[in-house]
Amino acid sequence: MMRLDKYLSENTGMSRENSRKTIRNGKVVLNGEIIKDPGRHVNDTDIVICDGKTIAASSLEYWILYKPAGYLTARSDPEKSLVMSLIPSVKKDLSPVGRLDEDTEGLLLITNDGMLNHKLAGPKFHVPKKYYVECGQPLPDDAGELLEAPMNFKDFTTAGAVYEKLSDTSCFLTITEGKYHQVKRMMAKIGCEVTYLRRETFGSLTLSGMEPGECRLLTEEEIRELKKE
Repeated sequence: MMRLDKYLSENTGMSRENSRKTIRNGKVVLNGEIIKDPGRHVNDTDIVICDGKTIAASSLEYWILYKPAGYLTARSDPEKSLVMSLIPSVKKDLSPVGRLDEDTEGLLLITNDGMLNHKLAGPKFHVPKKYYVECGQPLPDDAGELLEAPMNFKDFTTAGAVYEKLSDTSCFLTITEGKYHQVKRMMAKIGCEVTYLRRETFGSLTLSGMEPGECRLLTEEEIRELKKE
């Protein structure tokens, strides 16, 4: 059950205030009856019509975003550019799955599927996440040995990463946790400062064909694969 004004707001993009005005002005029909009470409750089986248009009940959405640097992974911040501003959806219950640092680029999953969000972001599911890493110093010869073994930090111990050297100062690093500044902390532990970081994959999802700032809805097949993770 949900208040009519909230239902209208979440499924049309109107503010709650405008939703209430619209209802009080007699422009909303619920199951064939004009309703002027914004507090009237509706459920998924009710038929809501606003200004002659049927308003569909809120459905689940799954977005993949190529996050550019300079955007904060948060729902609100008065002084920062937010990743949510890049998603062209009227749904107000969308949330990022996990987070990327403000200066980090790459793949970010955004959804209003709360159960999937909890599962994928939870520590026990170990979803693999692959990062492209550039460092300010040459990678040590034993970087692979160090990074692929468990690393101990004050707040957690890594499960061991998958390391692929690309050049003297760049590599791919795949981790299964998602701790705060994890990749940067791991690289710092082997004497390398991260100068550029981009998440390439999240589980079965990839950035293939996307540019920074672009987003798209997941395909049905991608959603099914994610739910298998």
